[in-house]
Parts: sequence; structure tokens; C-alpha cells
Amino acid sequence: MDTGNVTAWVDGYERAWRAPGTEALAQLFTADATYLQGPYREPVVGLPAIERMWEDTRDGPDEVFTMTHDVVAVDGDTAVVRVEVKYGDPVTQEYRDLWIVRFADDGRCRSFEEWPFAPFD
Repeated sequence: MDTGNVTAWVDGYERAWRAPGTEALAQLFTADATYLQGPYREPVVGLPAIERMWEDTRDGPDEVFTMTHDVVAVDGDTAVVRVEVKYGDPVTQEYRDLWIVRFADDGRCRSFEEWPFAPFD
């Protein structure tokens, strides 16, 4: 895994979030992947559960948002990515996240851990 591969994966993640349905997730996550939405949350386990969570979490493919990212580090099969997402126009919600992504040999994610931070009011 290198920075280019990680960037391509994150770009695919964003495209999948913007697309209807969840078919693209099979290209991003292994069948037995785990997805942790926060450090103290229970992990979502397996592609079918990730697909359900995905649909329950987003407003839909027409959701208005901007997303930027920076690959902070890549070590073997593990990457750390800083992500900023702003929802709405005008912006009504925003997050700065750290993602820890562990990849399988085929380049799909086998473990996704998200550390989301929102601004204080």
C-alpha cells in the first residue's frame, strides 16, 4: 500500500457516498470488514451490516457535502488519513476525522476506524 493507493481508495469512498445504493462498497470493503464509527462505538461487522449502516447514516446520494483529505501516513497495510467533511450549502454540519484504514492484500479495506471531531458551539 502506498499514498497513491490510499488516495484512490478514499476517492472511491467519496464516490460511493455520492452514488445511489451500496453496490460500490464491495469494491471498497472485504466481506468480513469491520467499520468502527468512533473509538467507543461497537464495530459494524461484515459487508451486509456496513451496507445497512451506510444507508442509515447518510441522507442519500443527493446529500450536499464537500470532502477533502490528506494521507498522513502509510505503513505496510495501514494508513492514517485526515478528512474534513462539510455538509450543506450553507454548511450546517462539519467534521474533521482521522481514519485508520487497514487494507487486505487486494487493496480493499478490512478494518476501518474513524475518529470524528465536530466543532464546539
